[in-house]
Amino acid sequence: MFRSSTEEVSTGGDTSECGQTGGVSSMDRSGLNETTSYGPESASSGSSHQSLYEGSSSSSHGPSLPVMASGQFHYSFRMDKTISSLHAYASDNSPLRSHRETPRLRRTLGSHPSRTPLTDPTATSCSSATTTCGASVIVAMVEGRGLARGEIGMASLNLKCPELVLSQFADTGTYAKVITKIHILVPLEILMPDTASEKGKGTKLFNLITGNFPGVAFTAIQRKYFNERKGLEYIQQLCAPEFGTVRMEVQAKYYCLAAAAALLKYLEFIQNSVYAAKSLKVSFKGSEQTAMIDSTSASNLELVVNNRDHRSEQSLLGVLNHTKTPGGARRLRSNILEPLVDVDTINIRLDTIQELLQDEELFFGLKTAIGNFLDIDQLLSVLVQIPKQETVQIAEAKITHVIQLKHTLDLVPRLRMVLKNCNTALLKAYSTSLEDNRFGMILEQIKTVINDDTTYLKGSLNMRTQKCYAVRPNINEFLDIARRAYTEIVDDIAGLVNQIGEKYSLPMRTSFSTVRGFFIQMRLEGVVLPEGKLPPEFIKVTKHKNNYGFTTVDLVKMNDRCDEALREIFHMSYVVICQLLSTVHEHIHCLYKLSDAVSMLDMLLSLANACTISDYVRPEFTDTLAIKQGRHPILERMAGQQAVSNNSYISEGNNFVIITGPNMSGKSTYLKQVALCQIMAQIGSFVPAEYASFRIADQIFTRIGVDDDFETNSSTFMLEMKEISYIIHNISDRSLIIIDELGRGTSAEEGIGICHSVCEFLLSLKAFTLFATHFLELCQLEALYPNVENQHMEVQHTRSGDTGDEGVVYTYLLNRGCSEERHYGLKAAEMTSLPSNIIQEAKTIASNVSQQLLAKHHSDPETQRQRAVYHLATRLLQTAKNSRLDPDSLRMYLKGLKKQYEADLQAAGQPASNDTEEE
Repeated sequence: MFRSSTEEVSTGGDTSECGQTGGVSSMDRSGLNETTSYGPESASSGSSHQSLYEGSSSSSHGPSLPVMASGQFHYSFRMDKTISSLHAYASDNSPLRSHRETPRLRRTLGSHPSRTPLTDPTATSCSSATTTCGASVIVAMVEGRGLARGEIGMASLNLKCPELVLSQFADTGTYAKVITKIHILVPLEILMPDTASEKGKGTKLFNLITGNFPGVAFTAIQRKYFNERKGLEYIQQLCAPEFGTVRMEVQAKYYCLAAAAALLKYLEFIQNSVYAAKSLKVSFKGSEQTAMIDSTSASNLELVVNNRDHRSEQSLLGVLNHTKTPGGARRLRSNILEPLVDVDTINIRLDTIQELLQDEELFFGLKTAIGNFLDIDQLLSVLVQIPKQETVQIAEAKITHVIQLKHTLDLVPRLRMVLKNCNTALLKAYSTSLEDNRFGMILEQIKTVINDDTTYLKGSLNMRTQKCYAVRPNINEFLDIARRAYTEIVDDIAGLVNQIGEKYSLPMRTSFSTVRGFFIQMRLEGVVLPEGKLPPEFIKVTKHKNNYGFTTVDLVKMNDRCDEALREIFHMSYVVICQLLSTVHEHIHCLYKLSDAVSMLDMLLSLANACTISDYVRPEFTDTLAIKQGRHPILERMAGQQAVSNNSYISEGNNFVIITGPNMSGKSTYLKQVALCQIMAQIGSFVPAEYASFRIADQIFTRIGVDDDFETNSSTFMLEMKEISYIIHNISDRSLIIIDELGRGTSAEEGIGICHSVCEFLLSLKAFTLFATHFLELCQLEALYPNVENQHMEVQHTRSGDTGDEGVVYTYLLNRGCSEERHYGLKAAEMTSLPSNIIQEAKTIASNVSQQLLAKHHSDPETQRQRAVYHLATRLLQTAKNSRLDPDSLRMYLKGLKKQYEADLQAAGQPASNDTEEE
């Protein structure tokens, strides 16, 4: 029989000590020796399990969840807790649980602990598709030891999506990539071996994680559970056959397999359920498959959150997010934080968006069809779990899930019909995948058990009625009897309310809520109460404006009878539902395909929708970054803002751009604009420009102004140095680097020196760099290096005819050359209330200092000639590799190159040689 939500379950049994800890390094991989069952056969309530922690406790009702020695954990069988309840595992005061002692289960005499599940079994959708749901990812990781130190394995599973994601890091910048990956996952809890903090001294990985994620619960698991052999066995047992190729990818990835073993065992304990055999999607994702954007850069660029107001939609995600489903919103967020690096995949997405924009019927048809889907990922997550215990809430939840599954499958034919006449490869592929006859097979199996008119409805009473009558009649005779009893009770309740209304001559109606059950509501407008108050028969009275809500003793008793009848209905329905779900698990892969199709189509529709709001263009991919009249995607969406467009050009021959200009002239905005357009292009989106070409970036780094960090006692300059050190240690030739105001936290001489040395280091690489600075001395690098180009933000000066005061107009336009503005900080100060005599003295001192420090350095004619030849050669190489011009246009372009070359030679004081004459 089921236990009610308030029943407590005793946990008897003896405690046993765990064995010796093992390792998973390449030198020592002695795993767990005992046999651990993981599958449907282990779901029986009588099975015993060994604790993940020292000092375990076994129970006849399944494993008890061990807690940390630092605090007592309270158990409950209530199934309506949110995911955030997992943080109760942390100590009473700190989100980071103690790692200095081995966790033990602390029990109190007379207590009967049970378990709080991680997820609400009745929830299958977020409150809004446009908002990011709360943290729901649990991550396990383990680091190699000895000769394998620095090799890190990671396994993660989103509790709202049954996909086990494995990763292994062993190349340059391993720790940086791991931290970035964790930032993207936004984990609820992080699992690591207890040996990561031996004798109170943590490993480098442990210290980095606890330092970067102080608000995330940390759990130390015995090292023996990080066992790659068990991990591979789990994957063989749980992985759906269609994803079976992942076993070949990970069979030699010892550390991610070890992390998977610990993660799955831990989830079995805390969720009190196991995953059905052959039901999980397992994937291996290496760091080379997507571009890396570190968390600092993601924050600087406001990719998913606005820095000033976290609720604001003024971020790149807010601009592009027009998704209709939670799965689409999650996929868009993931893609923004991890853009693609494969050009073919990007172009397939761009082709799809182009077709959606050109075919209005397809666009609106898909939009309507997609908008009716629930959160398929979360629905899948609860469908593939087999509870170890049976409660009323679990039974009710499973019935809800089957109704939602039927609702979802009913939508497939309509979606398939919309995609029937599409042209692009991606849409055709999804159309073909939706023609899988297994969708029909599952739906037919469901309809043999579930009534045809049963559907997913909003509203507690509507859904309660659907669940009550979901299973077809004549399948279970006792179920039919219980439903008749329930119907009679509901009719009696309606009759009772009518009788009470007639007795007191008051306009009463029957209402329902999940908290109160059936109760009476009455509106007071035009109603005169006897003696000016409600009759004493009415109890539990609530008032909201002109509405009264109340009940009676008889109605309370009827509600209890109604609940008892419902428990019987849910119990008998659950038995039938479980038999149905066992057949659904055999065809679970087609539901993964449906989830993938819906989330991807939703994301692409969202990107297409963004194009209809603003004037975007399809980007190209070459070895050059060239943007014509590009605009800042966030700025142009802000109310009352007319974004100024600018051109951008960076190539292998001109890969370092120095940008100067006064304060507030738009340098930082322009830098962010280029990076945001790069990210938009690499997720497969159109970009805000008239023309755009990009080189694929494998990493995007930003170093943008910071303030002192009082929490870590770090000055502005120290934070600058940490950020630039991170970039230098992780940069590659395919990186895009954005640096704004480096060296501002120290003296001018030191700042110039650091900037100059950093620039020379970056100049030795092929990475694309945009470097904004106030140090005009850096402009001299253009004379020394042919791949440097100076650009500046233009300003205009005005003078008032009445007062003669000089003013500055910011054009926000980018032009070639170094800024001619001097002492623009003083001009900005003039706009404040600073006394004029102080400003005048400052100008005098600054002018004297400038004459001493700044000297004009003009390159000699031979250097200028070599620079002109270099630029001509690089442009010709780019033309040969990337040109798609017709012969006439190409001829005109080459003539333009020739004229530019001759002009550069004349500027160097040398005539054009005869070999440049047109043949």
